[in-house]
Amino acid sequence: MAGTTHFPFEDVGELLERLGDISPRRVCLKPPPGTATERDLIRMHGARRKLYELIDGTLVEKGMGHKESVVAVELLRVLANFVAEKDLGYCTTADDLVRVMPKLIRGPDASFVSWKTRPQRVVPQEQISTQVPDLAVEILSPSNTQAEMQIKLKEYFLGGVKLVWIIDPETRTAEAYTAPDAKTAIPATGALDGGDVLPGFRLPLAKLFEKFPAPAAKKAKGKKKK
Repeated sequence: MAGTTHFPFEDVGELLERLGDISPRRVCLKPPPGTATERDLIRMHGARRKLYELIDGTLVEKGMGHKESVVAVELLRVLANFVAEKDLGYCTTADDLVRVMPKLIRGPDASFVSWKTRPQRVVPQEQISTQVPDLAVEILSPSNTQAEMQIKLKEYFLGGVKLVWIIDPETRTAEAYTAPDAKTAIPATGALDGGDVLPGFRLPLAKLFEKFPAPAAKKAKGKKKK
């Protein structure tokens, strides 16, 4: 029948499961899920102060917030200075769009591309980059789910990313991945390490969060008075 659109899932539940059990409020309905194109993504990206990713023809709003934005800026300030000083490559922010795989465009909260994987030593000029970063950073927001982040991890490494940092502003901790199943947990007293991707780079998490108020002390559990 003319004018009908094809919905590639049996129901909305199946769509949300594919996206990592995210809130339906993050799924854009115009254009309908399964029909969105890269042109739609470029048109919508940044409109109404929202950033989107394109997943199997569906526009999905990125989880964002004030706290996450501050963490991203602080990280990128240190990371970009390190990269520029040693002329290692270039960094991007959350409004970047990267074609990780066919029908999959992600926007890491921060990323780094090494001149080793970009021997031309110039920044791509496309609105959607085909250059997959060496380092991808995701800063957790309350709307992110564990399932969503696991999906992202697999996609990043399948696409060619070498290192992923997932930073949790709530706990002020992080996780470093060199593969979807190769994780190093970084406590609040630890530091982000560039490893083989950014040799010599090290950023203590305490330094990353130093502009934030001290965490509220946990109340000791005790017996209630009668």
